[in-house]
Amino acid sequence: MASPFLYFPDDRLSLAELTAACLDGDLVELGPAFMPADAVETSALRAGSMQLLLGGSLAATHLSAAWIYGTRHNPPLRHNVQRAVPQRRNRLPARSVIYRDVQLPGPDLQRIGGVWVTSPARTVGDLARTHDEEYRATARQMVAYDLPLLRASIRQLEASTLPHKHEALALLCQQDVAG
Repeated sequence: MASPFLYFPDDRLSLAELTAACLDGDLVELGPAFMPADAVETSALRAGSMQLLLGGSLAATHLSAAWIYGTRHNPPLRHNVQRAVPQRRNRLPARSVIYRDVQLPGPDLQRIGGVWVTSPARTVGDLARTHDEEYRATARQMVAYDLPLLRASIRQLEASTLPHKHEALALLCQQDVAG
């Protein structure tokens, strides 16, 4: 069930009406949705705003998951999504997403705001495994003040067979020594 605090274009109001409500100061944009200006922006609302994009078969990953967890102030320009169910899709999601068609393991997923999101430890590991500095900086930011999350991410990567795990472990172990 969608949150009563989230408004999607053409659901209860048109995009023009939602935009006018933003101009009046009643609503603010939250990813692809809108929320009341006086509501508290939570992880559940950020995740719920992605409900139309993710549906029940995709999970938010990488920078999108980091945004949901509150590590990033703004959503990424292109959301990161990955398959959360065994059935493959017969058509790709929107072009505006970075899509991975490998199914995520159940323990790496959690439900937030009615949608699938990678766990914080998996999110940190995924961000650290990329070669993009924005992703790696976000991984460092996620664990900067959370030693249990850092250690959980390291343990999860050590037990995995994911590509580029050694580079990710080097990055996270650097953080562990610095912290």
